[in-house]
Amino acid sequence: MTRRSIALATAAGCAAIFAAVAYAPRLRAQQEPPLPVHQVPDSKSGGTVVMLCDGKTGVEVKGLKPGESMPHAQAVEVARQLMGQWRREHPNEKWEMAQQEHQTEQSSQPRPAPSASRATAVKPQSKGTQQGDTYASFTDRDYKVWKSETDNFVEQGNQLFHDGAALGGTIGVSCDMCHPNAANTHPETYPKYQVQLQRVALLRDMIDWCIENPLKGKALDPNDTRLRALEAYILAQRKGVALDYGKH
Repeated sequence: MTRRSIALATAAGCAAIFAAVAYAPRLRAQQEPPLPVHQVPDSKSGGTVVMLCDGKTGVEVKGLKPGESMPHAQAVEVARQLMGQWRREHPNEKWEMAQQEHQTEQSSQPRPAPSASRATAVKPQSKGTQQGDTYASFTDRDYKVWKSETDNFVEQGNQLFHDGAALGGTIGVSCDMCHPNAANTHPETYPKYQVQLQRVALLRDMIDWCIENPLKGKALDPNDTRLRALEAYILAQRKGVALDYGKH
């Protein structure tokens, strides 16, 4: 072998090793960063500012000291004030209210079938328009960004599903060997009672159980990216299947 061919082979090998090392962190244990928190404005009267999950709509409860809890009736009234404020600021948006309020408001009208109401709720928007959701409006570009991020996350789960070692397995077994393409996982049936766990389990509980037992690994932290990616992949494989929790 000539010096040139040796140099090229060495360079190629180094490039391959670098690529593998660069790619590996996606599969190793990785904790998600802390979730964003609302920047609650300071109290003006020594009370407590209560906010909706939009991080914008808020009301100050006078006399409520930090760490104190409101009586139920007061908490309900504060929630009504918040929702009333939000509705005034978003007159063109719709919010799915509690069932009893629907029954009061629509007692004289026949209730639509569930399938019809779902079809109305997810009616696609025409290209180039904004669809107003609960707290904002978003564009076609937003959809593309969100889809790309979701697809990438699901793909990470796909890779993990086929790589037992990346999940901490110790005997060479991977999830796909018993569940090709996540078959027979039926995530739409959770939560349900699982005999193996002797309790009602969530999907992630069963994922951890399988990692600990068939794969002979250790359960993943609830905030481990790998557990979340696996769950996303399994759910994605059942797109279009109706939820039917508790089914066996």
